[in-house]
Amino acid sequence: LSCVETGRAQPSREMVVRLAEALEIPLRERNTLLLAAGYAALYRQTSLDAPEMEAARQAVDLLLRQQEPYPGIVIDRYWNTLRMNSGTRHFLGRFPICDSVKPHNGVRFVFHPKGLRPFIENWESVAARIIQRVHREVAANPSDETMKCFLEELLSYPVVPSHWRVLDIDDSPPPFLTINYRWNDSTLRFFSTLTTFGSPQDVALQEMRIESFFPADEATRAALTAAR
Repeated sequence: LSCVETGRAQPSREMVVRLAEALEIPLRERNTLLLAAGYAALYRQTSLDAPEMEAARQAVDLLLRQQEPYPGIVIDRYWNTLRMNSGTRHFLGRFPICDSVKPHNGVRFVFHPKGLRPFIENWESVAARIIQRVHREVAANPSDETMKCFLEELLSYPVVPSHWRVLDIDDSPPPFLTINYRWNDSTLRFFSTLTTFGSPQDVALQEMRIESFFPADEATRAALTAAR
């Protein structure tokens, strides 16, 4: 029902924006709120390759170069890879990943039986953490049907435990988790960090993340350095 039909005053655009800011609602969901209130979306979603994103693009490329020889990738909100450095290409080249695993998506690679999953020693621990994160993204963005479909895709892969279908609100994650890959009778261990833009006013820029992978032990560091 419209505000006229219900007798309620329509909130002003400024009121909707201020409320969204106070609640720290993501820009994508702020646009949804504005549309629901009868206003046009306020925040654009611009490709990283657009001319007006040149400064952001240069910053991203600098971070990826500085990450060498360790892997570094740029991902969107669905973990699709937008950019990668040569360290990532060298690392992925160690494993026979099937070309059918597309689009290039690190989370999909972890779950897909023809992706990186067969090579991850601690797959269940890593995948359990990831699936809970995707659950939280779905809960935080209720209007995002693409995220819901992505969650269903991950849950549909073979040998995914049925209890992963629900968000575990009592789960207590460890303070630090590595992802361990079997390679040439040895193990490559990594942890990662995420970098985001401060105070972005563009949906794509807010959702963009630079994920940097670092060796978790000296053997992994030596293997990556030798591959340069």
